[in-house]
Amino acid sequence: MLINKKIQSTFLLLLVFCTLQAQQHLDPEYIKVTNERAAKIVEKLALNNSEKEAKVSSIIARQFRNLSKIHDARDAKVEKVKACSLSKEKQNTKIEKIKIKADKAVSKLHKSYVKALETQLNEAKVVEVKDGMTYGVLPITVAGYNDMLPNLTEAQKKYIYDALVEAREHAMDGGSSKEKHGWFGKYKGRINNYLSAQGYDLHKESEDWHKRVEEREKNK
Repeated sequence: MLINKKIQSTFLLLLVFCTLQAQQHLDPEYIKVTNERAAKIVEKLALNNSEKEAKVSSIIARQFRNLSKIHDARDAKVEKVKACSLSKEKQNTKIEKIKIKADKAVSKLHKSYVKALETQLNEAKVVEVKDGMTYGVLPITVAGYNDMLPNLTEAQKKYIYDALVEAREHAMDGGSSKEKHGWFGKYKGRINNYLSAQGYDLHKESEDWHKRVEEREKNK
């Protein structure tokens, strides 16, 4: 009887914990924040269709919340493993498995999210949403490389653009500004290595570019 009561008590505690976790993502303030973030992205799309705007806003806001659920669950599990009295090697193995599982869930969510957007928007507008979710880093970075290196070949420009597109796909799923920018930083490193192999002295090119930018500012 005592064992049954303990089991019942443990079950109730787990139920309360799970309910609180679910409520965290249904918190009115949290929903408000995600709705506002989505609305800002949709406003820039200039759809001129209130019904479509509402649908797209809902899709984007829901994506923010769904990503947060996966990230929060992943982080909670990782912290739990770190608190266990396991060897560092075993902890790292468990943490890696948790992250792989979360990454698979995010990848699946990413695909369904893009498909949902495509039911409402054309390809160009979907790209605008992706840029909106990633602070416009891709077009800003492309413009920066083109301005710094005006003699880039079409093949080099394509490499830069394609690499940043891949970075944006990952950054869209980031749970924080730091994580989103981290993805672009990783791919910019690849781009710089590529350009160095192509014969560019990026240190010198960067210095010269900053001088040109300063001159432009002075002459405005």
